[in-house]
Amino acid sequence: MTLASASVPAGELPPLVAPGGDLTRDETERYSRHLIIPGFGTMAQRRLKNARVLVVGAGGLGSPALLYLAAAGVGTLGIVDDDVVDVSNLQRQIIHGVSDVGTPKAESAARSVAELNPLVRVNLHRERLDNANVLDIFSGYDLIVDGTDNFATRYLVNDAAEILGKPYVWGSILRYDGQVSVFWGEHGPTYRDLFPQAPPAGSVPSCAEGGVLGVLCAQIGSVMVNEAIKLITGTGRTLLGRVLVFNALEMSWRELKVRRDPQAERVTELSDYQAFCGIAPAEPVPAGAEIEVTELRDLLAERSAGARDFELLDVREPGEHEIVRIDGARLAPRAAVLAGEFRPDRGRPVYVHCKSGARSAEVAAYLRREGYPQVYNVTGGILEWVRRVEPEKPVY
Repeated sequence: MTLASASVPAGELPPLVAPGGDLTRDETERYSRHLIIPGFGTMAQRRLKNARVLVVGAGGLGSPALLYLAAAGVGTLGIVDDDVVDVSNLQRQIIHGVSDVGTPKAESAARSVAELNPLVRVNLHRERLDNANVLDIFSGYDLIVDGTDNFATRYLVNDAAEILGKPYVWGSILRYDGQVSVFWGEHGPTYRDLFPQAPPAGSVPSCAEGGVLGVLCAQIGSVMVNEAIKLITGTGRTLLGRVLVFNALEMSWRELKVRRDPQAERVTELSDYQAFCGIAPAEPVPAGAEIEVTELRDLLAERSAGARDFELLDVREPGEHEIVRIDGARLAPRAAVLAGEFRPDRGRPVYVHCKSGARSAEVAAYLRREGYPQVYNVTGGILEWVRRVEPEKPVY
């Protein structure tokens, strides 16, 4: 049961959750190292036992968060994720193992939680969080832990939490950098106070595009759980009103202050988050403007023989290009093309590829709008190229 309270300073927040029933003998033995901490003890552990925490995403941040929340004795854990485990996830998503590859992440995570602490109840939400389900899902929990990796979903989480009056812990990671904070419109700032506007679409790469140091997930995820425990139990000073920024290369932490915008209106309804983040609906693809990888293979052979002349652009990031590439492709990262920093020759046909075909479709549409007469997207990207043309090459 969530406790209601009046607005108070961030360092004086009351416990979020009322204490549950007395601890059993098994619980007392399992959580004994918590129980002997001065200022924590049995009452805090009973609050954890009675808590309902929803973790959005069972990926890089969700993995350590779920494991440590379960180990800490949170009574009910919810998992929202509609993805499946991929081999490339195992470098950082430690809740999954080799035997889980190809299975739903929510189910894999639930099995790991049960193995670690069978006293924890797990609710699975094998669905993508959206406007239609977010309020209903959030309403069943005291606290939200946001481990999402895209801006549209982050604003959705923020607005749903504010509408329902719930606090949430937010974390973000990319390459060597991480950020953590607590947002709660009832008592302080929200994500919209930190980021009133979303960055331009495509300006910030995802972890799949820009990479992430695997251990960074544990460093940021564990801080997120620390904040969740403090909120639930009323222990210590939370990060409400503060953002921790971590640089793993320098092993440095710095703190930023964030305040509630006094002019901001309270969020009372959900909106179109794709539009807010500048994500335009997919444009209709003109007939004949896409080719398959086998067609590209034949075109490249003709170009090598001098029978054709065209440009093949690889719009992935340099790190992706280093792992695997199509011989004869020219690296031109999506952001550089969309910013006008790279312009292919207008007098030659342009073929565009990326990892799976999504980024290249965006670039191809942009070039058509810029007046390029012959632009073709390579469907399936380099993943399909490796599968059908060069299976000896690695994928990622």
